[in-house]
Amino acid sequence: MYAAMKVPQTEVMQVASSDEARLERIIAAIRTVFDPEIPTNVYDLGLIYAIDAVGDNDIAIRMTLTAPGCPVAGTLPGMVARAVESVDSVDHCDVQLVWDPPWSKDNMSDEAKLQLGLL
Repeated sequence: MYAAMKVPQTEVMQVASSDEARLERIIAAIRTVFDPEIPTNVYDLGLIYAIDAVGDNDIAIRMTLTAPGCPVAGTLPGMVARAVESVDSVDHCDVQLVWDPPWSKDNMSDEAKLQLGLL
């Protein structure tokens, strides 16, 4: 089972090497999902707050959006779930939208900040 993983990567996840490879595949899948209004993927934007294994083949994700009134609030969580469910050994992904803590630019990876001209 995965321990919670916070983004930005300030808390390191303790996982077995096989779980680590699976986590890397999950993160790679999440990185294929882009906020349509911002040309950066949701992982590097810092919208993913936690990735947890539930049982053997299910994943639970806690994520946020850049603002509560975000126009993609109804679709982005589903896009993340479908991307994660495309990973081998993942049967189901449940995405919970949370607002605490609020998202800030500090959550973004350095790559995302560079891409958006913030560094």
